[in-house]
Amino acid sequence: QVQVVESGGGYVQPGGSLRLSCAASGNGFAINDMEWHRQAPGKQRELVADITSGGSTNYVDSVKGRFTISRDNAKNTVYLQMNSLKPEDTAVYYCKVRARYDLRQYIYWGQGTQVTVSS
Repeated sequence: QVQVVESGGGYVQPGGSLRLSCAASGNGFAINDMEWHRQAPGKQRELVADITSGGSTNYVDSVKGRFTISRDNAKNTVYLQMNSLKPEDTAVYYCKVRARYDLRQYIYWGQGTQVTVSS
C-alpha cells in the first residue's frame, strides 16, 4: 500500500501563487509517474500536469506558462507551483501516483486539497 498525502491548498486572490506538495510512501514500492489532477464543482476531473521519474513533464494547455510541476525522487514528493492564479483554477486538486511493486503496477490517489481563487 502507498500512502499519498497532499498539502498546500488554500485561498488566494487572482494573480496570486500557491505551492502544492504531495508525498508518497510505501515499503518496497517504486514510485513512477506522479500527476496532479483537479476537479471543479460540476465538472469532470482533469489532468493538470504530470512528471515521470526521469523528469519529463506535461501540462494541460490552460495552465502552461503559469504552473510548474517538479519532483524530489529522494523524498518521493511532487510539487505544483501555481502562479498567476485565476478564478477558473478553483478546484480540489488531487495527486495521483503510479507505483510498481515486483512486476505489478498500482495507482494511488490522495485525498485532495482545496484551492480557491477569488477576490
